[in-house]
Amino acid sequence: MTDWGLCATVKATPDQVLAFVAHHLGLGAARIWLFFDDPGDPAFDVVAGLSGVTATRCTDAYWQDLIGRRPEKHQNRQGRNMQAVYKTEALPWIGHIDVDEYLWPSEPIGGVLARFDPAQSIYRMAPWEALHDPALPDDIFTARQFRAAIQGATRVPDRAQVFGPYADLLPNGVLSHAAGKCFFRTGLSRFEPRLHGAFRAGGRVPGGRFQPEVALLHFHAEDPARWMDRLQFRLTRGAYQYNPALQQWLLAADAKAVAAFYRHVQGAAPETLARLKAAQALLTADLGLRAKVAALLRP
Repeated sequence: MTDWGLCATVKATPDQVLAFVAHHLGLGAARIWLFFDDPGDPAFDVVAGLSGVTATRCTDAYWQDLIGRRPEKHQNRQGRNMQAVYKTEALPWIGHIDVDEYLWPSEPIGGVLARFDPAQSIYRMAPWEALHDPALPDDIFTARQFRAAIQGATRVPDRAQVFGPYADLLPNGVLSHAAGKCFFRTGLSRFEPRLHGAFRAGGRVPGGRFQPEVALLHFHAEDPARWMDRLQFRLTRGAYQYNPALQQWLLAADAKAVAAFYRHVQGAAPETLARLKAAQALLTADLGLRAKVAALLRP
């Protein structure tokens, strides 16, 4: 077994941040570094005193001390925070994920990383997007069914089956990123972790294949109201700007068309689940986040 930790730059409600912490401490994380993009975020006070958590307010003074200025793009702020943690070499492995992403291992993560090829510096985890099921009780991040990224030229028939008229808008078979996220082996010189990979000495580090033992459950669009609330940001500054076909279609669509798109792509109807299962692109997981938060806060 080896020790591991996680770094995340967060901007979320207190219960969402608590759920992220409770779940991953429960999996065995030795340390979780949380960087609050909004230095006045009320969630900071909720988690700052928890054992195993290092919480940092990203004030102007913080950025001035770190690199001399606050990066304009949130992706760059995320990367800079992770690089700062990486340089501490506090643990043998440090993962970089978002507050709406949850690790789902088939065995203890410490054991997986301990036996991982010592010549490899990156352990890659495949993304699984959470589907919307209105019948489920609220669990902070609420989903039970997750869809794999159905990507590649050989998966065109599967994408057509799953996404129907919207298949051409989702060439990677996913709404958000298909690249997944990573754990990074520490102690490497001139090594710079990024959002979905790393650079070393100015060159991109080969990420290798997705590893099978740890899935990355991504609560990107399981909540229709939250998805709609964040849609404009994602279209202009977030993930959807990197998918021009989807970006242009959503920008041109009216409210009724957007709602129909969401129901088809993100719904967990029985026929949708059957198609995903046939495509070997369905994962079922019960996270029990409210119970984990209650256990974390229990005196």
